[in-house]
Amino acid sequence: MPAFAAPRHSPASDPTSVAVTPRKSRLRSDPDAAIGSPLRKSPRLCKEGSPNSSPKIEVIRKCLKSSLNLSESPEKKQLTEDFVEGQNWDPREETQLRAVNETLHVSTAPASVVCRENEQNRILDFCKKCVKEEKAGSLYVCGCPGTGKTLSMEKVKVMLVDWANKEGVQHPDVLSINCTTLANMSEIFSKILGQTHYGKKPSPSTSSLQQLQKLYSQHTPGLKMILVVADELDYLITKDRAVLHDLFMLTTMPFSRCILLGVANAIDLADWFIPKLQSLNCKPMVITFCAYSKDQIINILQERLRALPYTVFQPQALELCARKVAAASGDMRKALAVCRSAIEMLIGESMLSSLDETEDQQRPAANDMMSNIVRINHVAAALSKVYKSPVVDTIISLPQHQQIILCSAVKLFREGKKSTILGELNKYYVDVCKSTMIPPVGILELSSMCRVLDDQGILKLGQSREDKLRRVTLKVDGADIVFALRGVRFFRNCLK
Repeated sequence: MPAFAAPRHSPASDPTSVAVTPRKSRLRSDPDAAIGSPLRKSPRLCKEGSPNSSPKIEVIRKCLKSSLNLSESPEKKQLTEDFVEGQNWDPREETQLRAVNETLHVSTAPASVVCRENEQNRILDFCKKCVKEEKAGSLYVCGCPGTGKTLSMEKVKVMLVDWANKEGVQHPDVLSINCTTLANMSEIFSKILGQTHYGKKPSPSTSSLQQLQKLYSQHTPGLKMILVVADELDYLITKDRAVLHDLFMLTTMPFSRCILLGVANAIDLADWFIPKLQSLNCKPMVITFCAYSKDQIINILQERLRALPYTVFQPQALELCARKVAAASGDMRKALAVCRSAIEMLIGESMLSSLDETEDQQRPAANDMMSNIVRINHVAAALSKVYKSPVVDTIISLPQHQQIILCSAVKLFREGKKSTILGELNKYYVDVCKSTMIPPVGILELSSMCRVLDDQGILKLGQSREDKLRRVTLKVDGADIVFALRGVRFFRNCLK
């Protein structure tokens, strides 16, 4: 027979039942709280209220969380194909950490300079031709900061000496000069003269430039070729540009033995500071180092990390770093800084995990491997730390016309100038406004907005009787401006 449920008795219909009033929530210390359904504790409360944890540890844990600013990472997946068994690294091991930081430091030259083979071969071929023909020549290497110019020049010097020894050719004397270390601009001539005369004291009656001009104007038996690598060449720019002009003119003397390789960030420096050389048809050969792309940054980082016997970065983390840096500036030094900062984030996270006493200490090896590598969330936090600054926040909050002024200044100063006048900046500003159909302001209002940017420490505005002749200089890094304006499609396209 089918079973029927027993009839329900309501308290009102049952004369033996006692009226029950709704029971209020009881404190955990109330002994009567055990009556009825037990209260459930949340895992978070259990962890924080455990007898093993002390208030001091909780304070340290909260400080680490706030300082790291790490977002919650997604579920850790098994990426066994990306790791080699038995070659794990521990970020808390001092020896391994030092090796990783040295590998990713800017001052550490990699074993091979990748992604610049074409530029290196062109420079090397130019030097080989000059040495074979015993003929002077000049070459100008330009490109944005952090594009491998100085590193490539060091590689070319070694390759040139190796080639000369292999071919049985007398290799030139090599003189490397960083123009930022010169006490005065004309000191570069005394350095070249001292290398040419093999340490002999120059004549005090005449200047070093005049002695070099006399030396290269007549045939001198046994005079060796000299390779002069002048880095940071734009520091030699004077008002009349006489030093740069005389330096490049040394390579045009009839018996000159000087091979000049000038390196600077200004892309078109040779076009506007050597007009006389152009008229003499002796304009230096120009080789441009373009900004690194996403794929090139990944290749360079992988080449550096390949020297380590363990895996440090998740591949997706390296790709995120490369994408963001390539979109902002293509500066390899920024990419290395992001990677080192991401390692600091990983170390802080591991310290936070060690303070958590409720965490299981016996985890699988694969999970240990995943927890000891730099992941996407670490790189994302490092990118915010490297690029995020009060300057970026200030630029983002600026009115539209002031942002256009900064965009125009970045475009103008990319051409190699350290400063300009307000009238020239106004031309770029008007062009940017026209391209976006925004009515430009007049020169007086432009000068007023530049004064506001000067007060905020973004621009430096000089004094002059006429507004259009006032000197304008950027006081912040152009990469910060690019990073701040990258979210607007118009500025992103304009600054490409």
